[in-house]
Amino acid sequence: MPASCADPASLEGIAWLMCYLTSGKHLLFYASFGTVLLLLAITAPIALLLGYGGAMASRSGFAPLRWFGKVYTSMVRGVPDIVFFLFVPIALDQAFEWTRHQFLCDSDAPVRQGNDFIVCAAAKLPLSSSPAWVHDLYGIFLAVIAFSVVFGAFAANVLYGAMQAVPRAQLETAEAYGMSPRQVTRRVLVPQMWTYALPGLSNLWMILIKATPLLFLLGVEDIVYWARELGGAKTSAFAYPHPDWRLYYFLAILVFYLFMTWISERALRRLSRNLSAGQATMAGERLRKGAAA
Repeated sequence: MPASCADPASLEGIAWLMCYLTSGKHLLFYASFGTVLLLLAITAPIALLLGYGGAMASRSGFAPLRWFGKVYTSMVRGVPDIVFFLFVPIALDQAFEWTRHQFLCDSDAPVRQGNDFIVCAAAKLPLSSSPAWVHDLYGIFLAVIAFSVVFGAFAANVLYGAMQAVPRAQLETAEAYGMSPRQVTRRVLVPQMWTYALPGLSNLWMILIKATPLLFLLGVEDIVYWARELGGAKTSAFAYPHPDWRLYYFLAILVFYLFMTWISERALRRLSRNLSAGQATMAGERLRKGAAA
């Protein structure tokens, strides 16, 4: 912050606004947009990987693996998202601390004492002496796992349906040419399925974007948290008192999400066009006729 902003009470007009928008808390607000983008960048590929694994497990000829894929997909899809977003981070956090408690703590007292979960200071995650960024990073780590588990189950359902939609004749032809089941999957089934899976995966991506404000419920200081904190009416105890400006802060968040969905729609439309080229689908047929005309 510039030295001229050291005394907010002496500022007026544009100078006050510029100092207000470049304050330390506003810099954290701007950085929180990066937190949302980071969550999307990490969660999307992990969820897609979990979804692919779940879909392949559901198609497996090994019964226990097939049951596991079906249970994972059905159970997660059948429970409200908010329950998993709250349960998974708490369960993981307590599992990590319980494990550390077994190795790092000398106390024989049980960690479950009534309704309380109590471990020694050395087993806490993160440690109380850790800097703030470690606490934030740990919260994001738990959030990534929660989001990945939930959206991985939905992706597994989409990919399983896409695999089922691939014409059986193509797979039988590959088998007739002497390909092994693994080769058929890698060379025929997986390349073909993306055309059928993309519409469903596109919807999941949009839902994932809209679900990122749930970071606020997981204790991560995201854009919703800072919009509420910075937009609320301040008192004389704050350096920059102002009326209730939450409407404007949340309007900025609205514009951000609309921009994200607009960019995503354009990218997904181009990807769909590329995947449909040469495919025996309605979209591929439209591209073929358009090229012939």
